[in-house]
Amino acid sequence: MHRLFVAIRPPADQRAALITLQGGVEAARWQDDEQLHITLRFIGEVDRHRANDIADALSAIRFTPFDIRFDGVGRFDRKGVVDTLWAGVQPRDPLERLHRKVDRACVAMGLPPEGRAYLPHVTLARFGRTGGFVDPFLARHAGFVGAPFRVDGFTLYQSHLGNAGALYEAVSHYPATAAA
Repeated sequence: MHRLFVAIRPPADQRAALITLQGGVEAARWQDDEQLHITLRFIGEVDRHRANDIADALSAIRFTPFDIRFDGVGRFDRKGVVDTLWAGVQPRDPLERLHRKVDRACVAMGLPPEGRAYLPHVTLARFGRTGGFVDPFLARHAGFVGAPFRVDGFTLYQSHLGNAGALYEAVSHYPATAAA
C-alpha cells in the first residue's frame, strides 16, 4: 500500500523563514525542513494500481504559475485541544482553484471527494493528546509575512510513517503549464 498526498514544496529560503518561527511552545513536535509543504490533497492509502492511476490523472491538470506568500499563524484544535500550529498562505484563491483540480482528478480515479473545507497552510508543529499552550506563540508571530514566491508546479508524495515521524518521498512532479 502507498500512503499518498499532493503538495507544494516552498523554496528553501521560505522554509528557512518558517523554521525561524519554531520554538517556545512546550510539548510541540516541530516539523523539520523536509516536512514543510502546503498540502493540496491528502489521498491516503491506495494500492499500486490506484497510485499509478492517480499519478496519471494528476498529469492532466493544467494551471498557470502564480505567486503566494506565507501570512500569519494559526492553530487547529481537535475536540477542544490544540492539535496543530500552522503558517497561513495568501492569496488563497489560486491555491483553492488548484486544490479543486487535484480533488476532481482524485475523484475521477474513484476516491471520495475531500470532505473538509480547504485552508492552505504549512504545518509548523503537532501536539499529542494534551495539546499545548500556544497563545504567546500566536501573539508573537501574528504579523509574520514571508516574501512572495512562485508556484510553478506541485508534487505527488508518498509518506512513510516511522518512529521518528513521517518521511516524505517525492513520487512525481507536475509543472505548471502556459494554458490553464
